[in-house]
Amino acid sequence: MGKNILVYIEVRDSNLEKVGLELLGEARKLATEDVQVKGVVVGYKLDKVVETLKEKDVDEVIVLDDAAFANYSTSAYASAVYDVIKHEDPNIFLIGATSIGRDLAPRLSARLNCGLTADCTRLEMEGEILQSTRPAFGGNIFATIVAPDHRPQMATVRPGVMLPVKDSDRKTIVSTFKWNTLPKSNLRLIEEVKESKTVEKIEESKLLVSFGRGIGSDDNMNSGIEIARMLNGTYSCSRALVDAKRIENERQVGQTGKTVKPDVYLALGISGAIQHVVGMEGSEYIIAVNKDKGAPIFQVADIGIVADLNQLLPILNKLIKKEKNK
Repeated sequence: MGKNILVYIEVRDSNLEKVGLELLGEARKLATEDVQVKGVVVGYKLDKVVETLKEKDVDEVIVLDDAAFANYSTSAYASAVYDVIKHEDPNIFLIGATSIGRDLAPRLSARLNCGLTADCTRLEMEGEILQSTRPAFGGNIFATIVAPDHRPQMATVRPGVMLPVKDSDRKTIVSTFKWNTLPKSNLRLIEEVKESKTVEKIEESKLLVSFGRGIGSDDNMNSGIEIARMLNGTYSCSRALVDAKRIENERQVGQTGKTVKPDVYLALGISGAIQHVVGMEGSEYIIAVNKDKGAPIFQVADIGIVADLNQLLPILNKLIKKEKNK
């Protein structure tokens, strides 16, 4: 059994997905001096991706570049990555909890006859044992799970939770992997139709104004959106507003939404249920406004304001406009 950590680096349309860099960064944090961090990247026309990875703090990048991998296929990708894992025999294998990762990881876990902790928000090491923490029982508690008896220890990790790997002068080895013959599949891709969406990516914003059920009227929400625009940020929400069909689900923060880490997170009328907090607690600076002084959101906030949003938002809006016009 090897000591190394292997990371699946996700690529879509020959472009590197950020979650792969985040997992490499976390792997480097988990690794001791005698443990190597390796990445496996599968796709087609990967030259640009490989050049980017060579600048990162990674010991080795294992490349599977072929037209057969131009589009994601469960059977082809699972077979190829399985071959890499068996060859490398890592102690730990990490993969992003994306739509692809959530499809690929359990198939690999079944083939490898090992456990899988899904949708993790924190990883730690106890000797050579990986401690994977994830929300459980509907997000009401956090469970730390270990798999001491089988290798590799596998976990999928939510995008946006970990810090990306740093650039480095480390001489990264790039190796081309020769996989076994890919299995024949009963599925054939006829056409790929991509939905065109213009919603901003909240996980990339440095400032978020986020609305909960307590935001109240549409006027309050519009005022909050205007504040976000004036501060060069964007807006997000809790699940309650998505369920009420007041805001599109691409803007939802939380366990069933997205994980965000902005420099500033302004929570307006958000109570702070654990299902929401798990998606934003990593924000650099949290400001919470709620008229309930006992709201759980104040437990994670750097600044808590007990106030009625109907009264506060017009004042806040006016003050920001005044500062912007100076």
